Amino acid sequence: MANTILTSQIITREAQRILHQKLNIVGNMNRQYDDRFAKRGAKIGTSLDLRLPAKFTVRTGSSYSGQNVVERKVNLPVATVKGIDMAISDLEMALSLDDFSKTILEPAMAQLAAQIEYDAINALYKYVPNYVGTVSTQLDYKKFQQAGQVLTENLAPSSQRCFILNPSSRVEFSDAVKGLFQSSTNIENQYKEGIVGRTGGFDVFENTMIPAHTTGTYGGTPLTNGANQGSTGADNAYASTSSLITDGWTSGGTSLKAGDIITIADVYEVHPETKQSTGKLKKFTVTADVSDTAGAITMTISPAIIAGGAYQNVTARAGDNKAITVLGTSATAYGQNIAFHKDAFAFVTADLEVPNGVDMAAREVYDGVSMRFVRWFDGSTGEFKSRIDILYGYAPVYPELAVRAVHQLA
Repeated sequence: MANTILTSQIITREAQRILHQKLNIVGNMNRQYDDRFAKRGAKIGTSLDLRLPAKFTVRTGSSYSGQNVVERKVNLPVATVKGIDMAISDLEMALSLDDFSKTILEPAMAQLAAQIEYDAINALYKYVPNYVGTVSTQLDYKKFQQAGQVLTENLAPSSQRCFILNPSSRVEFSDAVKGLFQSSTNIENQYKEGIVGRTGGFDVFENTMIPAHTTGTYGGTPLTNGANQGSTGADNAYASTSSLITDGWTSGGTSLKAGDIITIADVYEVHPETKQSTGKLKKFTVTADVSDTAGAITMTISPAIIAGGAYQNVTARAGDNKAITVLGTSATAYGQNIAFHKDAFAFVTADLEVPNGVDMAAREVYDGVSMRFVRWFDGSTGEFKSRIDILYGYAPVYPELAVRAVHQLA
């Protein structure tokens, strides 16, 4: 049977198929493809505004009580281009699609997928304040189910949930569930392949790209410095972050890292709909690295402290001289696992322009991911050169629909 002639479209579609198989973090995020760029192409730095549904307060009684409708938007910059460059000869172009895929596209897409996955998760986990269990213990079935509890308490739908495990946690978790009732297929996969599969309401994946998080270097007796920190939520005002003024840190040697998780005494979370206290301290994440000045730190935290209105998320604003607790031990690396619903994060690609006057060029979209392939002749080197490019961006959309399972590294 004659080989299929490899065209730019065939190469691009096959590269897309392989990449899609290897993206088990990004592949479980909301991929909002925007076709506005299909004709003119997108530029680095293009931004998309993701509009989120408004929230409202509920009145009691028959008297009308007007309220502002405040729409939320998440700005998502499409600012990262990653690609693979290669010299593909006419001889290689004459290979069958299977051979071409195995020898060239498979290894190329594995590298590209790894870079995209690491880039996205290394940025996005830092926006997730929720965590389960204690940092001194590895992932077990109880901690696994507690992650599901957190998602449910934050109103995540029960479908389209996934749990991404680092390799050491996958080993511990597989051992923890081996004695539980499971289908024969799941048991066979665990023993033969080390695959967990679908468990406890999650699609479970192992991924080596999840970074460890090293906490900042801190000490002292940190306290809030100033009363009524945060928003009252008047007129349904919304903010994604708050500025928190603190003191009492070790002078001259304290730093907090983006992704550090803190709690504030007497600031409790509320049910997202009833606004009643859950009795649990609200968790916040530090959004940017910050260091002390004479033991004082003003940090930006997420989510914002909002004590009233439609977007209320805490029982009260932060008072003065309230104790601050940082998760984990100072300057310590912790392994991480991430459980999330599809809508927690958005991953967006945009169409790059397809150039004219080259040997081959094509752009294809597969399951919300746009990719471009270009091949041209370089007269200075006498070679045909090729490149595969993806222009993408990502953002935390509903970070409350994600949770970390953190553990000390062995």
